[in-house]
Amino acid sequence: MTKPTLAQILASSEGKKFLILGREGLFTADEIARFLKKHHITMTKYLEEGVVAIIEPLNLNPVEEDISNDAYDAKIPSFSLEEFEKHLSDNINDDELLMAIKLTNDQARVFRLLGNANISETLFVKLLGMYEWNEEDEDNNQDRDTIMYTLKRYIDIKPNEADLHYSYLTLRRLATEATNPRLLQALIGFPNFEFLIRGKEKVTLRETIARNAYLDKEIITKLVSLRDKRVDVALAANPAVELSLLKTLLAKEDVQINEALATNANIDNEIFKTLLSKEDKVVQLLLLSQPIDEERLSLVDAEALDDTLFSTIGANEQLESDVIEILISREDEALLCHLAQNTTLNPNQLEAIEAKGLEATVACLAMNPVTPVVLLEKFYKAYETDAVRKALAQNTSTPESILRALFALDDLEIQRSMASNASIPLDILDILKVDTRLQNELAKNPILIKGYETVLDYDKKAVQF
Repeated sequence: MTKPTLAQILASSEGKKFLILGREGLFTADEIARFLKKHHITMTKYLEEGVVAIIEPLNLNPVEEDISNDAYDAKIPSFSLEEFEKHLSDNINDDELLMAIKLTNDQARVFRLLGNANISETLFVKLLGMYEWNEEDEDNNQDRDTIMYTLKRYIDIKPNEADLHYSYLTLRRLATEATNPRLLQALIGFPNFEFLIRGKEKVTLRETIARNAYLDKEIITKLVSLRDKRVDVALAANPAVELSLLKTLLAKEDVQINEALATNANIDNEIFKTLLSKEDKVVQLLLLSQPIDEERLSLVDAEALDDTLFSTIGANEQLESDVIEILISREDEALLCHLAQNTTLNPNQLEAIEAKGLEATVACLAMNPVTPVVLLEKFYKAYETDAVRKALAQNTSTPESILRALFALDDLEIQRSMASNASIPLDILDILKVDTRLQNELAKNPILIKGYETVLDYDKKAVQF
């Protein structure tokens, strides 16, 4: 005879009883009783007449074991507590539950439900927003567990990295990767932890949230209401923020906010023009970061910037092709040097720079992997300067014959440049690897980096078995 499902028994057992053994888990006895009552079923702790199902956890005391055995002999269907809790969780009426919690502010119930991995993401996020953090105790157990529940639900990690679920640092990863705006809104209510980035820069949880690309109007309004300077700076750099708010932030006349705005791809020409009159660092970021068309170039020209400051526009990787042609036509050596190193220029444009015959641009062209090989060969033959040789040594497009000839010069500075080049022959790389003076440069070599990652990945997999 096929065992009926839990749902089938619940639907067909009006007036009957469920035998609940052991200690409750995710739900209290009252909550279980209320759930069963909706099916007109009562709960009991004893094997008595009318029992149609038994719910039992893994661990039972001797008395409960005897009851379980008797129920088995009586062929009463048995279900694990875990299965029963999942069914109950799947059938929660979110609106009804949330209203009950709001009326009583039952924080104990909120906390228990947050620990229930079976509830929907929608309900979890709403409960997370209702959780009241302990502001007095910085190491509160429930606060710590709430963070752990959140990380376990959203951060997928390898088995041998389980400790990351217990680290506040992982919150920064969640705030960066989250795509659910309501989750981001709930995270704003967390303690505003500070994270140390690259050993020097401190970043708060809220400013990390403010940098997320999935912000909506509701979250942005909440973030602005915090009146937090660091959050404002993060919002100023976020392309997801509407233009109207970016203009409001611009009106604050704050240097850090202006620097952030200068890197935001969502600014319009009005903001662009205003930022051109700000501090040199703001202008430099603007020239390096923003898409530049002919209209924007005319705005830059109208500002009559210092030549050195203006020349940085040549390093911008978002220059329109027509703008590049205009800039190449100008007799500005510093500008042409920046353009010569810009990997977004096409070979014809780089050849046009070389045709100008400015020796200062040669080393810059020699290090650009887009520069045609014919020019690289010409530079090697025509220029025996250290600058050109070092540039060729680090260029991934430099022919192997030239790399071998440069290595044969046995020059330490040339070898420093060569050590980070992913195109150097493996036999030369093997020789360079043993030179302790080149460790910093070798650490940047993609070939070695990939090798290290392969070994580390192998080691991590080995640990799992």
